[in-house]
This record gives sequence, structure tokens and C-alpha cells, in this order.
Amino acid sequence: MPPSPRSRLLGKFIEPCLPRRTTEPPAGSGWIHEIKHDGFRIMARRAEGRVRLLTRKGNDFSSRFPQIVAALSMLSARSCLIDGEAIVCNDKALAVFDLIRGFRHDSSATLCAFDLLELDGEDLRRAPIETCKLTLKSLLRGKHAGIAFNEHFTADGGVIYHHACALGCEGIVSKRLGSAYRSGRADCWVKVKNPAAPAVRREAEEDWN
Repeated sequence: MPPSPRSRLLGKFIEPCLPRRTTEPPAGSGWIHEIKHDGFRIMARRAEGRVRLLTRKGNDFSSRFPQIVAALSMLSARSCLIDGEAIVCNDKALAVFDLIRGFRHDSSATLCAFDLLELDGEDLRRAPIETCKLTLKSLLRGKHAGIAFNEHFTADGGVIYHHACALGCEGIVSKRLGSAYRSGRADCWVKVKNPAAPAVRREAEEDWN
């Protein structure tokens, strides 16, 4: 007998959706915009009483971020798969990659959750992004040390990008309303990076070397 859709989804690694890079944020009302945080992209899976935190390349970081694992374990769901960014913030509430890269603050890392791919056996990857966001926000209602809902904004993308840069954030990710989750590079998600952000300088140095 072939496996059910539920077991197929929970039993394999799901490649994350990767936003296409652009130089200008999209304008108009057909998008939602999120702050792009500087950390580790994580696919957080809870199933059969176990939590696993997988990087975009499938590496298991579960033992590295115990507070995130504990937060996933306490959610009121039998199973879930959440796409997010593991971050550590400075005293200005800004995600700083150097704080999470050095292993010194792993126990205080938080998963900034921005998408929900599965909940209690239901595959949500074909649902509109706005529906998944509402469901995720409901799942994360209340305060959970180790996981937080990544808020989104519906104002013009240029306005959100301007404020993100002024705060020193890495940039923004814009997602087209009505779009479904797609693994790999997708045009329905676009990212615009802050040229002054440490992440951009770090990427330039890595490319140079």
C-alpha cells in the first residue's frame, strides 16, 4: 500500500522556498512584506513526539538550539513543519549573526517563524500564503520562549524597506498574496537586502575569497 500524503510529507526533508534577489521592493497592494533577519534558515519539524531542526542543506541543528526545541515541543499540535530563521538578538533587538555563529548564545536562540507547511498531518503548501500566516499566528498565540511569529506588513514595499534599513536589518522579503509554497527558487518571493547590513558585507567578502 503506498504511503499516505501525511506520511510522505513528514517522512522526508522539504527544501525551503528561496526568494529571488532584486534591487527594488515590489510596489502595490498585492504583496506582504517581512523583515529579513540575519541567522540560520531552519525547517523546524515536530512529529511523533520528536523535534528536528534542519538547515536549508538538511544538516541537523536540533542539539544546538535547545530553547527552540523546547518551544516546538510545547506547541498545541500533534505535528507541524515551520519555516523560519534561528536568530540571536543584541540589546537593540536586532538579529546579529556573529552572536549565533560563535556558539556562545545558542541556548538563547529564537526561531523567528514565518511560514507553516504542515499542521496535524495537513499539507498546507498549496494554501495561499496569507492563510498559512494566519494559521501560524494562531498556533503561536501567547508567549513561547524560543519561538516567535515573524510579523508581516501590507504597506508599500518601499516604505517597509526604508524602515528596515534605518533599523539596521538585513533587508526585507516580499511575498505575493495568494501564492503557494514552492521549494527552491521562486519568483513569488523576492528579497531586497540592505547594502549597509553586515550580512551583505560578509557575503561580499566570502565571494572575494
